[in-house]
Amino acid sequence: MTTVVLFHSAYGLRPAVLAAAGRFRQAGHAVVTPDLYYGGIAETLDDGFTLAEWIGWPTIAERARAVLRGLPADTVLGGFSMGASIAGGLLAERPESAGVLFLHGTGAVPDNVRPGLPMQLHVADPDAYATPDKVAGWMRDAAGAKAEAFTYPGVGHLFTDEGLPDYDERAAELMWRRCVDFLAGL
Repeated sequence: MTTVVLFHSAYGLRPAVLAAAGRFRQAGHAVVTPDLYYGGIAETLDDGFTLAEWIGWPTIAERARAVLRGLPADTVLGGFSMGASIAGGLLAERPESAGVLFLHGTGAVPDNVRPGLPMQLHVADPDAYATPDKVAGWMRDAAGAKAEAFTYPGVGHLFTDEGLPDYDERAAELMWRRCVDFLAGL
């Protein structure tokens, strides 16, 4: 069993994040889904950006850190879009993490990424927030880690969220299968 933390996207803690947590729990893992907006949920991505800006990145990051303080050092860091940025940003502070799941966003890979650290990136292709240049940069930054990048052609940014127009059942199922296999291999 692995402990996993899943940080939500700019939309907030939507049912899609809770459903992902349910999939991972069904596979035998302990999963934490912090609400970094303390109940705020955006209807549109623009509203989500506005909400995140209103709360402030330092506050969001501190809320994420506070959740991690109570979790094992080898907790898998994961995040959706903006949450991938949070996971990547906290990786430098959590070098013992068992792995990292970047879902719908490239997030930052720290300079001191642990050699052999298992990491997966899952993004749409094309994706305005995870362009081919950003994906290539992510792979360069992840050199030395055990990094895999998966792209999903012809889908929208948050293609695993059933409540959004981007949803693509086939791509979502493939991504979740890959993520469950990733966790099983840790």
